[in-house]
Amino acid sequence: MPTTQIWDPERYARNARFVSDLGAPVVELLAPRAGERILDLGCGDGVLTAKLSEMGCDVIGVDASVAQVEATKRLGIEARLVDAEHLGFNAEFDAVFSNAALHWMRHPDEVIDGVWQALRDGGRFVAEMGGYGCVQTIKHALIQALNRRGIDGQAADPWYFPTVEDYSARLTARGFSMNSIALIPRPTPLPGDATAWLETFAQSFSATLPPNERAAYQAEVQEALRPKLCDSQGKWTADYVRLRFSASKK
Repeated sequence: MPTTQIWDPERYARNARFVSDLGAPVVELLAPRAGERILDLGCGDGVLTAKLSEMGCDVIGVDASVAQVEATKRLGIEARLVDAEHLGFNAEFDAVFSNAALHWMRHPDEVIDGVWQALRDGGRFVAEMGGYGCVQTIKHALIQALNRRGIDGQAADPWYFPTVEDYSARLTARGFSMNSIALIPRPTPLPGDATAWLETFAQSFSATLPPNERAAYQAEVQEALRPKLCDSQGKWTADYVRLRFSASKK
């Protein structure tokens, strides 16, 4: 069982602001209308949640991180500490929106069921998440470096990166009608080096090691990645693949 990811809003803003900055296409797919009641599932630090509010929507953000919920509240947005696999809403929303969060949720059918219950009839579920092949190069290096230390690296993998076929089948099995779904390769320039990314997103791997061994592990992974993800000017690019979809509750 992967170690729970711990989110630090300040580190997230420093190393992962690209997550919300690159969220414009999924907001466009949502096509929010003023007055709609929208649930932002896995709202993070609330930057996109606030944008939806600025567009005139009645928005609630939910997240499993206390720190991220508090960061969202500081933006003046209603936010609640909620386990995405136990949402507990009942026909309250015109839309459920999610950006870069669903791939952290290892029980997708429970999440999809909660979204279905949260939506009003005719409501829509619009999201972008990591898709099949996302950060494959990074994940391989993380796993191999743990394996070399006699630790099962695969067991530390916290992510669920589905194919189009997998996720669309889960949605339709619950009763959703698919409007669109696609895998989108999106090589993503990083604001820092690979270690900054690893410290932000790959804690479940390094947490398998004693604290005094983690820096050396991350440095080893970074050097393994350098030939593939770092250019001659020292700029790093992560091998992201996104799964973006829109589905409607019949």
